[in-house]
Amino acid sequence: MTFTLKRALLALTLGAAACAAQAQSVAFVEPADGATVTSPFKVKFGVDGMAVKPAGEMAEKTGHHHLIINGTSIKSGESIPFDDKHMHFGKGQTETELKLPPGQYTLTLQFANGAHQSYGEPMSKTIHVTVK
Repeated sequence: MTFTLKRALLALTLGAAACAAQAQSVAFVEPADGATVTSPFKVKFGVDGMAVKPAGEMAEKTGHHHLIINGTSIKSGESIPFDDKHMHFGKGQTETELKLPPGQYTLTLQFANGAHQSYGEPMSKTIHVTVK
């Protein structure tokens, strides 16, 4: 087998492995960690390796976003509470405008399935913002 053919086969193998093991994660597209913002401010959510679907839809590798204000990630399998601290985006929204009084805040993005059951810490991301 020629060197060029071996390299091509290796590239195909590595590419297939990368696609099969696509990392699953969430991220804040906006604002950045440590940002100082003025209320109201836009918050944009991102997700890799899963699809955003409305609440109620129970398909593999799908779910929707939740934003936790001054809290931490929810353990895998636990339901995300419905209260002032836990915002649900069950229509499949990927952004919101947030109104908060001046102060320092911890924002945690948590992805969960169609029944609002958390995918746990691997599908959460926490940032800190200061509202002026």
